[in-house]
Amino acid sequence: MYRNFGFDVIDCYEKSRAGLLKTPHGEIETPAFIFCGTKATVKGLFPCQLIDAGTQLVLSNTYHLFSNPGADSIKKRGGLHKFMGWPGPLLTDSGGFQIFSLGHGSVADEIKGRRSGTSNLIEINEQGAVFKSYWDGNVQLLTPEKSVETQRNLGADLIVAFDECTPYHSDKNYTAAAMERSHRWEKRSLEEFIRGNDFSQAIYGVVQGGVYLDLRKRSAEFVNENPFFATAIGGTLGASKEQMYEVVEMAMDGLDAVRPIHLLGIGGIADIFRGVALGIDTFDCVHPTRIARHGNALVKVCHRTGDSSREHINLWSASCSVDDDPIEPDCDCFTCKNFSRAYLHYLLKARELLAPSAITIHNVRFMNRLMEEIRGGIINKNLKYVKDKWC
Repeated sequence: MYRNFGFDVIDCYEKSRAGLLKTPHGEIETPAFIFCGTKATVKGLFPCQLIDAGTQLVLSNTYHLFSNPGADSIKKRGGLHKFMGWPGPLLTDSGGFQIFSLGHGSVADEIKGRRSGTSNLIEINEQGAVFKSYWDGNVQLLTPEKSVETQRNLGADLIVAFDECTPYHSDKNYTAAAMERSHRWEKRSLEEFIRGNDFSQAIYGVVQGGVYLDLRKRSAEFVNENPFFATAIGGTLGASKEQMYEVVEMAMDGLDAVRPIHLLGIGGIADIFRGVALGIDTFDCVHPTRIARHGNALVKVCHRTGDSSREHINLWSASCSVDDDPIEPDCDCFTCKNFSRAYLHYLLKARELLAPSAITIHNVRFMNRLMEEIRGGIINKNLKYVKDKWC
């Protein structure tokens, strides 16, 4: 069923593993970080800049592209790879996370108890999710079949089964009911995938179950029992970092280790090391590129200032206005080889468009360097040394 795909574990260090994920558009060395090109672009960068920074894989969002310009339109223009000019592997999510964010806000909003007072989500039912389009306000229905059909038309290498992400404060009864509905949706997604399978795509099953150990185990069993190519850990991961780590560990327990395993929506440096230590192969998050657009640059622990618990520096800070050093002296990205912190600070203050692009280049290269060194740490059996260097 997945004749043009494969996953081989090259080396291991305790539970951590270095592998090779094979797709029709190239091979991905794992562990790897996937950058979010939500609307068919990683904001502010050309594809060649992503490639120069060592990027292996990009993620685009089914919900956004479903609404505008539409998957049929993209298919007519040669598919998502050609449409956005990205030659490498592509992953599209199912749109399921948007069910959560439309009704409850972002994960950060949910944890902090924030509510916008409005919601584009109209209803979640057995058929799917009914919502108002962010683009034109029209009422639309996204079903498991429609999600897979949309992803098929987009033409991504790796796609995700349709699921519901419940907020962390949901009680166990609702979380269990949502998980069982997600399992039915995922079965329908798989059936639709098999019906149209032309061997150009591979599908991920998603483990749900919230913060409840027995539900996570049940969901892991469901994914294992069905012929998904790979597994994604989704859903709410708790109200704190420590609970998140506990939930991810319980979700990993019992998963089929032959398949690649992806952790949805997590991208902090310390979080990646914890995930890698549990055997996770790939990660995605908007964090590195989003904070760049607000003037924040990722740095290793030895280059941080002020609050050392933060994994970045704020280039808006007045102290940067007289700092002639690059963001990181040992970084080989274009930005660090050519621009000082003082210049980047000036660009931000002057509202020049170069500023967010330059910082994004650094943050993308930073994450790729991190994953390169993690892979080396697994192969060379010195991952703990690598972790101490970075966080």
